[in-house]
Amino acid sequence: MRAPDWLTARPVAHRGLHDISRGIVENMPGAVQAAIAGNFSIEVDIQLSADGEAMVHHDHALGRLTEETGEVVERTAAELRAVKFKDTAERMMSLSDLCAMVAGRVPLVIEVKSHFGGDRRLAKRMAEVLASYDGPAVGMSFDPDQVLALRELLPSRPRGIVAQRTYEDEYWAKLTQQQRDSMLYLRHGFQTQPHFVAFKVDHLPAPAPWIARNVFGCALLGWTVRTSEQRTRVGQYADQMIFEGFVP
Repeated sequence: MRAPDWLTARPVAHRGLHDISRGIVENMPGAVQAAIAGNFSIEVDIQLSADGEAMVHHDHALGRLTEETGEVVERTAAELRAVKFKDTAERMMSLSDLCAMVAGRVPLVIEVKSHFGGDRRLAKRMAEVLASYDGPAVGMSFDPDQVLALRELLPSRPRGIVAQRTYEDEYWAKLTQQQRDSMLYLRHGFQTQPHFVAFKVDHLPAPAPWIARNVFGCALLGWTVRTSEQRTRVGQYADQMIFEGFVP
């Protein structure tokens, strides 16, 4: 169940090697190109468009980085490509655009963002795109159902679960207690069968990722490493880091 060695061979640039002070915005082409130039693996997020395309963007809603607002899923791919971003002239990419740009030069770590409603269209589109992509790439998600979808739709690609020790902070308030409980302790692991775990670095060490790594042989990534203390922690308890804000 362990992921391939290339997944942990190099640090993973969180949303690309972005640096807003230099006009390089997360999940944008410039951040991807910077990561490739540094020979880092690239972590990106994908969201579903209204017409079923996989678009490279972290937030469910526009506004934090863009001059427009509104839910990503309510706009078509063409409309999303036209959205203006702050501090850059670049535009949102699709997963197909990303794959064409990277062309197998560095590994891709693709997080499937989820509304936790059982909609598998995004995982399906990801499977369609990666079916014709020869480069190294893995998929992952916080949502166990999306990881299960990756297992069923994309069995030839390594898959992972993104996790943390608890889910009681404000970000997770939209989920029911049952949904939050279902993600605890990686208890879905026998069903989803992940090849790796991406665990919140500040929550390491923890029993569940330790068992996944040392008993079941899953690779363990620590996210998101921004400080020297976090880098030390990930070096002690994980196989590799997902980082941002500095160049390793």
